[in-house]
Amino acid sequence: MLNQKIIKKINDYVYIKPRTIQEISLLINKNWRTANSYIEKIKQEQGTISIRIFREGTRGALKIVYWNSIEKIHSSQFQERLFQQISTGKHKEDFSPSEIYQYIDKNKKSAQILNEKSYYSKENFQDYQNFLKSTQQQILLFSGNLSFLNLSYKNKNILQTIEDLAKNNISIKILTRVELPGIENIKNTLSINEKLGKNLIEIHHCFQPLRCTIIDSKIARIKEVKDPKVYPVDELKEKLTILYTIHDEEWIEWLQKVFFNLFRKSISAEKRIEDIENISFIK
Repeated sequence: MLNQKIIKKINDYVYIKPRTIQEISLLINKNWRTANSYIEKIKQEQGTISIRIFREGTRGALKIVYWNSIEKIHSSQFQERLFQQISTGKHKEDFSPSEIYQYIDKNKKSAQILNEKSYYSKENFQDYQNFLKSTQQQILLFSGNLSFLNLSYKNKNILQTIEDLAKNNISIKILTRVELPGIENIKNTLSINEKLGKNLIEIHHCFQPLRCTIIDSKIARIKEVKDPKVYPVDELKEKLTILYTIHDEEWIEWLQKVFFNLFRKSISAEKRIEDIENISFIK
């Protein structure tokens, strides 16, 4: 069974230099299949290691495990600048996803603008629902207060979709602020774990400016809201939502590193809720 001792052993081994699955299986004295499952779990749960497959689809395919360097989270000066903006930002107004979008090849991205009517339409609800349902392994969510879970059409909402994904053993990790306003969204989401008898949903408290969904290390969708309230009078006529979709593998990997960098430094929602509920309320 995978435990903290084995996790540390694998992490320390891969930290020195990239390793094959076979090397790791010999290190921990487990067969190839077990070693591979351990590596996949560490990759999903901690984000400390990543995997590359060379000559995929051939008999000579080679699976390499390498250290997912959090210390070197950016490979360029503009990624370093973007990381600083994200890590120091607290509210969605503190960072525009267009700063990321502008660096991505036009063949690996798309975007659309929605007004309030189209954002709350049946079509947009079903589009996001299908986007989530395409997940095969893991969802990483940067959120503000999980209000998007209330996005609904008729008697269906996104929270129900999250529950269905958890039923199918999809790992869901969420970064969001956990405070008195909006605390019911957090509780309702965590209650899915208790309901299903699983702990597939993890929520950590963090003030951060991104509103982003990453699916299976393959695709990311980032939301940006343009509200007339924060602009001079008549500069913006109506509230708009911009949805940026990214297919670029290198940028998605960078976003994952940003996520895990913040996630590991943040406290669990359960601990945060416990502290909030122990505060005396005086009328």
